[in-house]
Amino acid sequence: MGRNGTLVNSFFIDAAPTRGFGSRDRETDTKDTAAMDLIIFLPLLIVMGAFMYFASRRQKKAMQATIDLHNSLEVGDRIHTTSGLQGTITALGDEYVDLEIAPGVVTTWMKLAVRDRIVDDVDDADEVEGAGDDDFEEATEITESRNTKTDS
Repeated sequence: MGRNGTLVNSFFIDAAPTRGFGSRDRETDTKDTAAMDLIIFLPLLIVMGAFMYFASRRQKKAMQATIDLHNSLEVGDRIHTTSGLQGTITALGDEYVDLEIAPGVVTTWMKLAVRDRIVDDVDDADEVEGAGDDDFEEATEITESRNTKTDS
């Protein structure tokens, strides 16, 4: 029994802080918590920093490759635009390029719209020309296969 005849639960703790063996003050607890937060947060910052560094390097390399391509363009080159159009360069300017997309049809495009140069592979053309008709005799037609849903 406690004061004034009330029952005191033994699990209640005094509101006044005690100084003794194993006790710590609030200032030390705050410093420890800040240090733990920093230890947990630091690896996350390092990983994010590394990711941003490598992503920017990859972007710089791609941008430099695009600049090199635009500087190496010449009249007569076959190119793809970013929209998928193929054409032959008929005239070059600082910011614009004229493309012949069909015989007698010339359109003007920004140089930034040029995605890549079309390179004709001579070896592939020789292989296609050397292919004989014997290669196609062994192929089966799709209509010869039986449809299991409708054919019973």
